[in-house]
This record gives sequence, C-alpha cells and structure tokens, in this order.
Amino acid sequence: MNAADNLTVSAPLFRQVTRRRAIALSAVAAGVAAAPFLFKLGMGGDLREIVWHGTTLGAPSTIKLYHKDEAVAQKAIDAAREELDRLEAIFSIYRADSVLSRLNTTGRIDKAPVEFMDLLGTALNIAKLTDGIFDPTIQPLWSLYFNHFMQEKPDPAGPAKSAIQQAMTKIGWQQINIDTANRNVAFARPDMALTLNSIGQGYITDRVSDVLRQHGFDSMLVDMGEPRALKSRPDGKPWHIGIANPADPSQAITEVNVRDKCVATSGGYGTLFDDNGKFTHIINPKTGLTAPALMGVSVIAPNATIGDSLSTAMLLVPAEQRRPLLVAGGGDKAIFVTPNGVSQIIEA
Repeated sequence: MNAADNLTVSAPLFRQVTRRRAIALSAVAAGVAAAPFLFKLGMGGDLREIVWHGTTLGAPSTIKLYHKDEAVAQKAIDAAREELDRLEAIFSIYRADSVLSRLNTTGRIDKAPVEFMDLLGTALNIAKLTDGIFDPTIQPLWSLYFNHFMQEKPDPAGPAKSAIQQAMTKIGWQQINIDTANRNVAFARPDMALTLNSIGQGYITDRVSDVLRQHGFDSMLVDMGEPRALKSRPDGKPWHIGIANPADPSQAITEVNVRDKCVATSGGYGTLFDDNGKFTHIINPKTGLTAPALMGVSVIAPNATIGDSLSTAMLLVPAEQRRPLLVAGGGDKAIFVTPNGVSQIIEA
C-alpha cells in the first residue's frame, strides 16, 4: 500500500493496560509523531494535504484535509478541536470533571447534555439488540481486571472467580433509570459505573466530521479513535484502509476500499492486561471472561457511531448472531481476521 494514500494500521504488539485502537492514519505509520501539528504534502495542482494529530478518549486521533489554503484548513481544524474538547468533557472516563465521571461518582446526573442522552440511548439500543452482551455498564468488571493486574505481583491466573461474580452483580444495562423529558440519568443499583468508550470515539468522529463539513470540507479522513472516510479521495479514487494483523498490529493483513464509509476495528490485542495476552480489555458481561487476543473484527458502516458499537459487539456475540446483529445495527459488512488471514466476511 502507498503510505501517502492510505489509512494503515499502526500499533505495538500486545500493548499492555493502555487504551489503544489498532488503526491509525498512514502519516503515523510513515513515522510522523502522534502530536498536534500540521503536515503538508503536494497533491497535484494547488491542493495540499493537511494533517492534524492528537488524542480522543485516550486513543490516537487524526484529521486529514485537502485544500489550497492552509489557513482555511487551520480554521476548520480549530473548530473541530473545540468540538472534540467539548465532547471529551462529556464522555471522558479519564477526566474526573466529565459528565460521565460525575455520574459514576454520584450515581446520578440531572439535566445531562443532549449529546450524552443521545449516545447513551444508542448504546442501550445496541445492548438490547445483543441481549446485554454489549453493555455500557461493564466498567466495574473492567476496573476489577485493571486493578488486579496493576498490583505489584498479580496472580497470573487473573482475578478470583468470586471477585468476578461480585463485580458482575454491579452490571446491568437495564438498571439505568432514564427520565428523557428532564434528561436525568440514575443507577438503580449501588456501585454501578458506565463507560461509553466502545461507542464514544465513533460518535465523536461523526460529530467532528459534521463540523468540518460545515467549514466546506467533504473529501477528508477523520479518525477520533475510529476512522471515517468522507466522500472519495480528491482524485476521485476510493480510500484504502488497512485492517490490522492481530499478531502484529503494525502490519495490515488485508485492506478494503471505501467511499463515504467508516471502518471500525475491535480486537482483544488492542489492550492487554497481562504479559501473556490471556486477558484483554474486551469483556463479556455474561461470563466475566475476556475476548481472545488474536482475533479482530472490522465493521464497515455508514457512520462511525454504528461501526464502533457493532465492532465491539460482534466480537462477543455467538457466530450465528453475527449477521442478524449486523443487519439490525445498520452495518454494511464485517470482516473477521486472525493471524492466518481473513476468517470470515459477513455482508448485510
């Protein structure tokens, strides 16, 4: 693949206990540091490629625009960053002052932002479609694994079964009480906690894309943790997106060509709790067990919110439920991969 033209995979093998998605833009793969800056390439004629790098909800982020005037692109990127900052103040589980963190601390939030209600409603819809295998209240179980393996000498067998069972009593998407009219959200059980990381990066990608379109951009790549290709490339060709090899996420095991689509990827290899790769950050709330490290799924969808949520859910649901979920959730295609290559392709 040509690094100047493609979204390609870029992630270290078995990154341990850090939030990291397995897809990054080609500028990162080509050796450009993941920090805020503008990078320009001639695109033929007067067009320039202008790239910004940063982070969203702990994941590497990139905006790639094409324009003759860098100042015009800079103005659009500044507006996009303002939107990103605003949404992180709502959804970030890493910020103590975010709306989400305040809900987790107090068990209740009143007059929640419209965006919070919107995304929570979408997450709960996916939870219903999957009969709770996708569950945004998984955070107590995630915290159990995290805290276990952050000990100086953790038991390599993982948390005790009794501790897992206890954490599972704090999980349940149906135990969220929502007053839609007043935008109030409360937990029905003590010690519950919510995370929207498995859908929030896709949602922010879509909102940032909307801001950039309002500034006149339509042919672009936006990745706030999940990459979305808007329209076609400036030369009219499709975008080329690499899908990571679970055994070496810095390498693409296959690629897809898309126009005006998102390609969202989930895999246990994205974050590992232990050195041996036995315990991953994707946890099944029905069993308390984690998804395998060496399997990934990429979902092609009309937008990043749909793709982000479905990629996580499809990694956990039984094989016979994959296509029905893809159809019901609004996705177009799912590509499952192992280190040996593509294992399954499902189309809606």
